[in-house]
Parts: sequence; structure tokens; C-alpha cells
Amino acid sequence: MNPIQLFDPVSSTFTYIIAGPDDKEAVIIDPVDQHCERDLAHVERLGLRLAYVLETHVHADHVTSAGRLHALTGAKTAVPSGCGVPTAELQLRDGDTIRFGRIETISVIHTPGHTAGSMCYVWRGSVFTGDTLLINGCGRTDFQGGSAEALYDSVTGKLFGLPDETRVWPGHDYKGQSVSTIGWEKRNNARLAGRSREDFVQLMGQLNLPKPKLIDVAVPANRNLGLPHSV
Repeated sequence: MNPIQLFDPVSSTFTYIIAGPDDKEAVIIDPVDQHCERDLAHVERLGLRLAYVLETHVHADHVTSAGRLHALTGAKTAVPSGCGVPTAELQLRDGDTIRFGRIETISVIHTPGHTAGSMCYVWRGSVFTGDTLLINGCGRTDFQGGSAEALYDSVTGKLFGLPDETRVWPGHDYKGQSVSTIGWEKRNNARLAGRSREDFVQLMGQLNLPKPKLIDVAVPANRNLGLPHSV
């Protein structure tokens, strides 16, 4: 079964629902608060039950619905251990394996760079890259413990080591694209293909991007799974 790819046009965020063939358990990756009901409707329509809610990192441009989905479905919340989300049930580390359904497994890869704790998830010949690797691009590296050096090493040393045919499902896209492959990104990615580590660091240091509009709201909320902090 291919991933179900859902889109938030406000933040250009992709959310993914994955489940094995003829399975009843599903996993959702990077859900957006405003689309909680939409996502649950997809799960119900397919006769699935949410087993896990995964985050690739603490997002700065939208608020997650992870906490709400946990409360409504009982799905376990799982986050990168380096992202400072103490309320999540599972603190994921590099090399962990998430098991769901009858035989489904998700491999956890720590890919710091966009943020210090960023992770990618490999499932059935697909990799869900969050903001680490985008289609023909990559995430910014100038806040939340980001590092251009670390991002270059994560992509070239870990993600580009996956089979070329591995499908790349990014956390965002701003140009109407939806999926790529590791092989294509290795050959064509405008920021990374054929570029030395030194050149990449210089390029990222010159981007001068504006601060995300919601960062001051989204980051504290997402460190509590999108739920209001108790007083």
C-alpha cells in the first residue's frame, strides 16, 4: 500500500498515513492540528486504527495534532529523543525499529541538521524525510540547534546511502511536487548534488531567510504535542 499523502496549504506541510496491505493498524507522520478531523476521517474510511503518531522534528511553522490524536484514538506518540518533547510516550533513537500491524516495521534514522533532533523514517522502500531532505532542496539550518555541517553529513552519509530507488516523501514542498527518489536527489538536488561540504555550508550561511511566522507559538506548543500547557 502506498503512503497516503495529505497537504496543508498554509504551511505547505505533508502529512502521511501508512499501513500494510490488508492491515488494520496505521501510523501517521507529521499531522497538522487544523486537519485533525480530516486525518481521522481518512483513517476511519479505510477501516484502520492508529497505532502511532510520529514526528520528524519539532516544527516551527505549524502546530501538531499529535496530542489530540493520542487522546482521541489511543495511538502512541513517538518523537526524536533530541527534540525536547517530554510528554511523548516514545523517545526515539537512531537505529530504533517501530513495529505495527502484522509484520510492518519502520526504521529510525537520526538525521541532525535542520534541527539537532531531526529524524527520518524508512518503511517499505520509502523514506519520510521531514525537513532534512526536500525535493530538489533541503531544510534551513539556522535555528533550533540546526547545523549546515550536520545536515550535509546526514544527507550524504545516511540518506544517500539508501538504495537509489527509495522513494523520498518530504515534510514540505512549495512547488507542487509530491515525491522523488534517492537516486534523483543524489544526481540533481540543487543544494547538495555534486557540492562539497564546504560549499554547502557557505551556501546555507548566505540564505538569510526570514524567521517562520509561527515559530514563537508553534515550537512551545509542539514540545507539548500541540496541547495547551497546564497552568
